Amino acid sequence: MKFAAKMEKLKVETAFEMMAKAKKLEADGKKIIHLEIGEPDFDTPKNIKEAAKKALDAGQTHYGPSAGLPEHRKAIAEYYSQQIGVPYGPENVVVTPGAKPIMSFAITALLEEGDECLVPDPGFPIYQSMVKFNGGVPVPLPLREENDFRLDVNELKSKITKKTKLIIINSPHNPTGGILTKEDLKAVADISVNHDIPVLSDEIYDRMIYDGKFESIAQFPGMKERTIILNGYSKTYAMTGWRVGYGLMPVELVEHMAQLMTNINSCTATFSQIACIEALKGPQDEVDAMLAEFKKRRNFIVKGLNQIPGLSCRMPAGAFYAFVNIKKTGMTSKQMTEFLLTEAGVCALGGSNFGAAGEGYIRFSYANSIENIGQALEQIAKALASRKQ
Repeated sequence: MKFAAKMEKLKVETAFEMMAKAKKLEADGKKIIHLEIGEPDFDTPKNIKEAAKKALDAGQTHYGPSAGLPEHRKAIAEYYSQQIGVPYGPENVVVTPGAKPIMSFAITALLEEGDECLVPDPGFPIYQSMVKFNGGVPVPLPLREENDFRLDVNELKSKITKKTKLIIINSPHNPTGGILTKEDLKAVADISVNHDIPVLSDEIYDRMIYDGKFESIAQFPGMKERTIILNGYSKTYAMTGWRVGYGLMPVELVEHMAQLMTNINSCTATFSQIACIEALKGPQDEVDAMLAEFKKRRNFIVKGLNQIPGLSCRMPAGAFYAFVNIKKTGMTSKQMTEFLLTEAGVCALGGSNFGAAGEGYIRFSYANSIENIGQALEQIAKALASRKQ
């Protein structure tokens, strides 16, 4: 069977590759502590599961509109309007099976062959993958530790060309846990408006900020018309397996997104969408409790990492990732992740998997218990100490 050349442009999400390696070692009897996957270790809140059960019992198992159930789109528009103070209506919303299709469909709808798209580096690897797959050219925008992993606005300006057709931002950020300040977002918004370039704003971790409040680029003048907001339920509500995401965008793009949904997915599962309405409108106690627990884990893992010779880690402001500087160990990111997996029994991700600017770092997800994180820290410290002897 001969495959299209474009298939070579697609990359896998490295977390799943590392998890597969770890599972193989576990099958051989080795105990592995998993700090690689970006998935909350909590269960989906009970009220959300109950809403899904009721929807199933009520026969909500048939096709729905490609853009999403009207009542779900309305709930999303109301939620976001309240969250960021920008008036959205259901006509601005598209619901998809997971949030990745919003990214994929936006890139498909906006990029022609050879068009450039600015992507954060390090950043979620699927950004570059989907840009390349669609014939575009990803232009990395480095996020540096000395700047708290925020973008450099002047550097962003210098990378804008006549071929720039899309800017992707992600705040709170995967893999660093950094956030863009309101001033950062305003500067990006000015560039977007001045050059008439749309922005894909990945806001999947919007409810995972430990101090202060979430800021969206859509709040600035001229940006509602130029912003595609990507969000979903996986992280905030521990609903990774439910596969429901959504986007808010200009109405004219909604029409194209709905067409892509019709051609590729038909629709998002109806009973899952009804459960998501409950997620938005129901009690938020469990969400608040999850965030409080993540904050404890963040403080615990960062303190522990900074006590291990050769490692250093800045305090992440959001999400649930610790992005650790390993340069003093003398190992590359890939060497370090292999070493941790085989010698320390800890599964992590190499920073270089998130882009060239991620070399010299590794990412730990602290979506695991403090007990397991503590054990991982002990094993890492012991393995690194043994290596020096």
